Amino acid sequence: MPLITNDAIAFGLLMITLAVIFATANSTHPFWKKFYIFIPSLLLCYFIPSIYSTLGWIDPNSSQLYYVASRYLLPASLVLLTLSIDLKSVLDLGWKAIAMFLTGTIGIVIGGPLAMLIIGAIDPNILEATSPDNEIWRGMATVAGSWIGGGANQTAMLEVYQPSSSLFSAMVTVDIIMANLWLAFLLYGASMASKVDRWLGSDTSAILHLLKQVQDYQNKIKRIPSLNDLISILAVAFGITAVGHIIGDNIAPWISENAPRLREFSLDSAFFWIVVTATTGGLLVSFTRLRTLEGAGASKIGSLFLYILVMTIGLKMDLMAFFEAPSYFFIGLIWILVHVALLSLVAKLIKAPLFFVAVGSQANVGGAASAPIVASAFHPSLAPVGVLLAVLGYALGTYGAYATAEIMRLIY
Repeated sequence: MPLITNDAIAFGLLMITLAVIFATANSTHPFWKKFYIFIPSLLLCYFIPSIYSTLGWIDPNSSQLYYVASRYLLPASLVLLTLSIDLKSVLDLGWKAIAMFLTGTIGIVIGGPLAMLIIGAIDPNILEATSPDNEIWRGMATVAGSWIGGGANQTAMLEVYQPSSSLFSAMVTVDIIMANLWLAFLLYGASMASKVDRWLGSDTSAILHLLKQVQDYQNKIKRIPSLNDLISILAVAFGITAVGHIIGDNIAPWISENAPRLREFSLDSAFFWIVVTATTGGLLVSFTRLRTLEGAGASKIGSLFLYILVMTIGLKMDLMAFFEAPSYFFIGLIWILVHVALLSLVAKLIKAPLFFVAVGSQANVGGAASAPIVASAFHPSLAPVGVLLAVLGYALGTYGAYATAEIMRLIY
């Protein structure tokens, strides 16, 4: 039984942890200044909660903190991070963002079969199955669905290929741990973006132009927030979030019952509609006078919501789970490395910035819940780019996972 079973206490612990991280990150003490040169504060927000989970202080399976953060705070943050965006400048980021996303998808499609071949050559016993539903490629198909699209695509692969419950459980663990470790790596990498971009020879002019526009606009409208401002910010954020839930709660079940073929695009997922509505609502608000709420700190509140989300995601990672099925984790590691190698190669060839590499990758592997987090690690105003690419992942997830599964079936 976990030490903390009350979510109010668990949330208090997370907020105290967040406060300590920010206090030390902004400290002038020489030790902390050197420490945070190498360890980004966002990474600590992710790893410290995972320690709480690993030690058994908090049980992520019984806690509702992640659900609340992902369903309420995530869409609210997307509204607040989007309401002052210059849509034209985002679109001007160009084709390289899409190219890196598609490269990441291809990396996952070919990475799964390659990982299976490599592990099979090292230890053929890993690929042996006691029954047809224990064939490892069936379980890996569900990981492909998750890593290209999301939970809905993973469920689709589960229904199509019917892996055993024990195999599926092991693969879910591989999915969560490897995806979370990769998220941690990307958050760390964001702090070294300028060095990596120099190595890649990247053209970052479009990103810098967007950031300058955002910064100039923020400076122009900056003001001391009043109580009315703060109420308005929360009203806009959670009002649009409520609309997203209304749409998701009604459209998703209707599609599931009346248009089952649209499940291939994850349109039967309420979460999909919540995220899309929040992003669209924020973009629409950016064309109104409400965009001046940015001057009262709208994006700062949005960033706070994202930090809380990161901490609840960290709770889902049990650092000891690796030792329960190490052979499967080596498959996941090789799979991710193929994905990364292909991304690095293409980024070098087309001189794509690390931002496009990181967000394109996380839009595949992590989806809409974490792609904005990676994007905002570069700058909060870039979060919408992560959402737009993640939505594309939902559309391609089932097709990409199906292709991966069929290739693995052929070589099994």
